[in-house]
Amino acid sequence: MAAQPIKVLVAGCGHMGTSHAKAYHAMPGFEIVGVVSRGAASRRALLDALGAEYPQFSDYHEALAATKPDAVSINTYPDTHAAYALAAFAAGCHVFLEKPVAVTVAEAEGVVAAARKARKKLVVGYILRVHPTWVRFIETAQTLGKPLVMRMNLNQQSSGDMWKTHKALMDSMSPIVDCGVHYVDVMCQMTRSKPVRVSAIGARLSEALVPGMYNYGCLQVSFADGSVGWYEAGWGPMMSETAYFVKDVIGPEGCVSIAGVKEGEAGTDDIEAHTRAAVLKLHHAALEPDGSFARADEYLDCSGEPDHDGLCRLEQEVFLDAIVNDRDLGDHMDDAVNSLRIVLAADQAFKTGKTVDLG
Repeated sequence: MAAQPIKVLVAGCGHMGTSHAKAYHAMPGFEIVGVVSRGAASRRALLDALGAEYPQFSDYHEALAATKPDAVSINTYPDTHAAYALAAFAAGCHVFLEKPVAVTVAEAEGVVAAARKARKKLVVGYILRVHPTWVRFIETAQTLGKPLVMRMNLNQQSSGDMWKTHKALMDSMSPIVDCGVHYVDVMCQMTRSKPVRVSAIGARLSEALVPGMYNYGCLQVSFADGSVGWYEAGWGPMMSETAYFVKDVIGPEGCVSIAGVKEGEAGTDDIEAHTRAAVLKLHHAALEPDGSFARADEYLDCSGEPDHDGLCRLEQEVFLDAIVNDRDLGDHMDDAVNSLRIVLAADQAFKTGKTVDLG
């Protein structure tokens, strides 16, 4: 543990900013020195959720200068990520940065280069990397042989404030880019193979979006070892809640699926539903001489997993450990850029109608 708490400035007071602020407020290794949001109502809601008072700011750069933090937690919209992270590194701060790193690969590479130059820690909010069940899901998928077929989606039927949030996110990127980085990162961990080609389809299902944006997309990625994966994401009031949560991996030796989310169990705009994974179902492909299955399906109990706030705390424990114990985050940063590269290639593939060769 650090001799003195890490002074952290929280930028962004929405769902993710609030969850991360709860972790900083509860952890003795951190001390919140300010919260930043353009909206006074969101700042007030965050502080009410904490049951505490901290200095409030409406301008990020003013807050950075006034509070002189050791670390900055950036939980704002993606089009601000790169600029805010660069300013933090220039001020000598460590950075926790919600995904994606940036809206272009060049910007993301610039953020990582700045972290290395400043010799400061950059942890990107890939929440599934700290999720115990998803870690087990990845490890189990790696027992199924090669190649793998990875099928994943997260369609979200949204209305009210959540639809407003989704539209704001889509001012800068589509759902398959914003959410896709999580699941492409998972696929890369499962295969441990180089992605070689990406294609995509998509559709614009609402005229409420900025010109050229689409709120439904499906990407397909091929790996050097023959593995393939698809990821589907759609946001909006028109989205179906049927088969909105598919997490399934097939290999020569069988398949494993996340079976913890059932139809009607939670609304698709429920933040807890995005990471819930109470049961893994493992199917074995081996057959007896008579053609029957040699082994029964297994159900791997994953009950007792952390809730969303608990997962955010696990992320902040990783961040604190990286700072205090000077952990090498090189692979973590490179993986964050590579997953962004893949989903942006999918965006390019949709817009051009052509498969993108990743080289």
